[in-house]
Amino acid sequence: MSLDQKIADVRTLLDRVQADYAPAVFANSFGAEDMVLTDIIARHYPGIGMFTLDTGRLPEETYSLMKEVAERYGIRVPVYFPESAAVEAFVAQNGPNAFYDSVELRKTCCHIRKVEPLKRALRGKRAWVTGLRRDQAPTRKDLTETEFDTGNGLQKISPLLDWSLSDVWAYLKQFDVPYNALHDKGYASIGCAPCTRAITPGEDVRAGRWWWENPEIKECGLHPDKRRKAAVVTRLAVDSAVSGQALSEKKESSQALIKPRGS
Repeated sequence: MSLDQKIADVRTLLDRVQADYAPAVFANSFGAEDMVLTDIIARHYPGIGMFTLDTGRLPEETYSLMKEVAERYGIRVPVYFPESAAVEAFVAQNGPNAFYDSVELRKTCCHIRKVEPLKRALRGKRAWVTGLRRDQAPTRKDLTETEFDTGNGLQKISPLLDWSLSDVWAYLKQFDVPYNALHDKGYASIGCAPCTRAITPGEDVRAGRWWWENPEIKECGLHPDKRRKAAVVTRLAVDSAVSGQALSEKKESSQALIKPRGS
C-alpha cells in the first residue's frame, strides 16, 4: 500500500472519530509517530483535541519541540502533570532514580507520572487517539486499530497501527514536519530522560526504553499488554480449578475419615 493510501485511510478513520466520538482527544508524546498525527490533526481536525503528559523528567529536546509545534501550528497543547504529593512521597521513600532498582518500582513511578495524569486527561472524553504501531514492540502486536479501553472507559483509536517506521519518516520528510532532535542522535523511541537511551544499528526500535528490562514487559501502563493480561486471567482460572479440585479431594478424604463404624 502506498503512503498516500495509508494517509487516506488515517483520514477516513479520523473523520469517523471526529463525527462519532466527540469529544475525542489525541495523547501527544511528541515522538515521530505522534508528530505525523500532530500534523494531520492540527491541519484537518479541529474537533479532535490534544494533550501531553509532562512527567517532570522529560529531555530538553522534547520541550523545544513543544515550542516549535506551538509556533508552527498556532496551537498550545495542554499539559498534564503528576500529582506533586505522590511524586514527593515516592522520591522520599525510594530515591529519585528508584526505577532502576526493580520493575515494581519502575512501574510505580510510571503510574504516578503517566497513568494517573492520563486518567485525568481522558476524563469526560469518548475516545482517545494514540500513535501506537504494531511493530514497535512485542507488547503491541495484538493491538487493534479501534478497541474499547476498559481501564479508562472509552474508545481507543490507533490510526498508525499498520504503518512501518519508514512510512512514518517518509511522511515527516514529505510534509516537512518538525520532530524531536534526539531522533538524529540515535534515539528511536523517546520517553523520560533517565529511562531513554540511543540505540545502535540492528537494535529493536524500543531497545532504548527501559533498556535494563526484559522486552516482554517494557510498558509503562498507558498501553497494557493484552497478551500478559490474558495470560494472567488464564493462570488465575487454572489456579482456581486446581484449588477447587484440591478442596474437593480434601473434603472426600475428610468424609472417609469420619465414616461411621460398620458402614
